[in-house]
Amino acid sequence: MRTVSKWILALGAAAAVSAAASPSWGQQTIRVGWTIPAEESKYWMMRRPAEFPSIGKTYNIEWTQFQGTAPMTQALAAGALDCATQAPLSLSNGVVGGNLKAYIVAQHVFEKPGGFSVYWAVKDDSPIKTIADLKGKTVGISVIGGGTQGPFNLLLKQNGVDPAKDIKLVEVGFAVSEDALRQGRVDAVNMNQPFAARAEAKGGTRKLFSLSQAMPNIVHILEACRADFVDKNPELVKAYVRDITSGMKKALANREETLKVVLEVLKAPVPVLETYLLKDNDFGRDPGAAPNFPAIQKMLDIYAETGMLPKLDVAQFRHQTIVAPLE
Repeated sequence: MRTVSKWILALGAAAAVSAAASPSWGQQTIRVGWTIPAEESKYWMMRRPAEFPSIGKTYNIEWTQFQGTAPMTQALAAGALDCATQAPLSLSNGVVGGNLKAYIVAQHVFEKPGGFSVYWAVKDDSPIKTIADLKGKTVGISVIGGGTQGPFNLLLKQNGVDPAKDIKLVEVGFAVSEDALRQGRVDAVNMNQPFAARAEAKGGTRKLFSLSQAMPNIVHILEACRADFVDKNPELVKAYVRDITSGMKKALANREETLKVVLEVLKAPVPVLETYLLKDNDFGRDPGAAPNFPAIQKMLDIYAETGMLPKLDVAQFRHQTIVAPLE
């Protein structure tokens, strides 16, 4: 219910903004959902709009922040958003359960070999030593039904733990996951950057398992737009995808400025960001924000094999011409 409530609040906020906005010089507006972390190209667009000549001139963006990808899927399906950050699982659930039709137009981050992988942590003195020890425990996850739950469920099942019956799964946002663990509100919790780096610097926690153990090269988050919106407004979406492409290039080319941009959005100290952001121990990013459709297909196949989704073909998410990189 918490996730749905947040979605309703965000939907109302988006509607209020839309109602207040009046057309100016025939500019079109695109309603975009976003979340944290790891959306550097969009953070650049939000915090450094002067670097993108089309924003505010050719088209406008209405930004709405969400807790995770699953509520944004609901907002897309309801027509409250035009484009949004998505995970392969949440997007697919929208297609299967919400009659959502969408195109994947760009990609934000993926897990590269040797880089950062989202992991579940326990306290150093916890009796939980293996995944099997999670039976009967309270486990935190950023968003129930969100992008990380697919490989999370898969890994638990591989170790004899039924994620629906053997644990109490509760929502704990990444930003408060460390506090929830240290205060004993959960026995294990997911860690993502920059919050993982902050917790590791303090000590007292240890990694139990990471998602890469279940599914290597995970595509964590991508950018998707409603198919009807794209079909009706192809030039608008092309302009948006060009800026996503440009934003990714700017983020990778100017790490010093990207640290400042991310600081403004995440409010995490630069010394913490400095330990991982855009380094070898961070997520991977395609330099042109190009979606890795073969990797996404592999994820969809695994979800189908484990009964989490019916068989899906990633081709249904691919537009023939509107996809990053666009110059």
